[in-house]
Amino acid sequence: MKSLKKLAMASTMVLLCSSAAAELGDYTLEETIGNLFVAPPADNPVTPEQETGPYPLIGDPEGHDDGFNPLDYFAWQAVTLHPSTGASCGNGSPYRFFVNRVPNTRNMVVYFEGGGACWDFETCSGAAGDLGARNPNGIPLDYLGSGRFDTDLVSPFVFRLNPLPLSQVKTQAWTIVYVPYCTGDVYSGDSVAVYPDPDGGPSLMWQHNGLRNVRAMIAWLKNNLERPAQMLATGCSAGGAGSFINYYHLRRDMAPTRGFLINDSGPIFPAGTPQAPSRRLHDQIIDAWGLDELSEFGVSPLEVLQADVPTFDPADLGSLNAGLAEKFPADRLGHTHFWQDFNYSRYSYERFFDDIINAPTPEEAEFRIRIRWYFDTVALVKAIAPQPNFGIYVPNFRDLNDSHCATIVDFRRGDIQESALELNDFINNVLDVDAVGPVLQGVERDWRPDLLRPRDPLYELIDAGL
Repeated sequence: MKSLKKLAMASTMVLLCSSAAAELGDYTLEETIGNLFVAPPADNPVTPEQETGPYPLIGDPEGHDDGFNPLDYFAWQAVTLHPSTGASCGNGSPYRFFVNRVPNTRNMVVYFEGGGACWDFETCSGAAGDLGARNPNGIPLDYLGSGRFDTDLVSPFVFRLNPLPLSQVKTQAWTIVYVPYCTGDVYSGDSVAVYPDPDGGPSLMWQHNGLRNVRAMIAWLKNNLERPAQMLATGCSAGGAGSFINYYHLRRDMAPTRGFLINDSGPIFPAGTPQAPSRRLHDQIIDAWGLDELSEFGVSPLEVLQADVPTFDPADLGSLNAGLAEKFPADRLGHTHFWQDFNYSRYSYERFFDDIINAPTPEEAEFRIRIRWYFDTVALVKAIAPQPNFGIYVPNFRDLNDSHCATIVDFRRGDIQESALELNDFINNVLDVDAVGPVLQGVERDWRPDLLRPRDPLYELIDAGL
């Protein structure tokens, strides 16, 4: 009886998905119905060449039960990777990600979870709370699928049937891969750190293992699912940064026909000079996460990226913005964050500048943080604007989550009123597979309309802890 109910639900979803105009990568109705009974096989498996070299793609060993059922459509399935793949959470527990597969298309959205960063005992252990790394105790099997607001419903990119206005996007009909965050290194690190407890307790051994986790996840996707015709990499905050940093590897190895990137509120700002506001943060994470340290493969994570993206300069992490645009001229890339973001901006400067640390009042500290965020944002706009395939969209303010993350909950109130633009105009433009012109750019200059708008009741409930 349970299987019949699931088949009925899948059939209903198939009809809903099939009502939209067919796009590159979609199956016909007849193929979709067939896929309900015989799952499409993996057609882009890891090759012997990809199993060698720096940061190889290492699949699960034969016989490992990863928990995935290829015919369990429209359900969140936990995929637990074997330790031999090199994957693990920061505390050494098994790394797992989640797949919500569909039968109607081979297209895919890879959503990187947000949630802070860490480089000391307090932030990596969980003692720092929201200012530390997410999931310090690892990823439980039921992390998705139980209706949690911060996971299952976190974004229209994850919530298939989001009913809120302006929150429908074509990727809701695609297979969704949810990539949890448990290493505190925006999915980029490769180091093992020992952080002493400042209160004299046992030290914390922490694995900044984000890069290897992503490599192992890519290997699994290649060995178990179809090659996507269209693929979007996205996420917000640390997840936005993770989608951006790993876009090259994901794009190269998954080999979609068309690739898309939307980095939401995880800016990697230009920082090529000591005076750049984000330079101190970049120096901190490069050191703490082993980004410039030689790995067992004889190269560092930054050297691997530099070898594959020639215009990327490891001395300026922000050079990857232009580097990706030039590497993939046929892809459509996008970045968005708010001028008034007071979350990622705190991470970027709060612990690195004496004039903020020693500010006479909290208001003065906030002002000094916001000034640096403004100059970094201007520098990022200047770096991205000349790239025709890379759009940047910077609205002023949203009365949710300290204006941090434009694509969580819904796409409302990310508008630029002076240009009559909504956030979903930008998102749909990035994802326009038939577009031949430049990606849309929008930077809000008139901030007064946002200040005059009343608070949104839903956002008030969420900020109050709904």
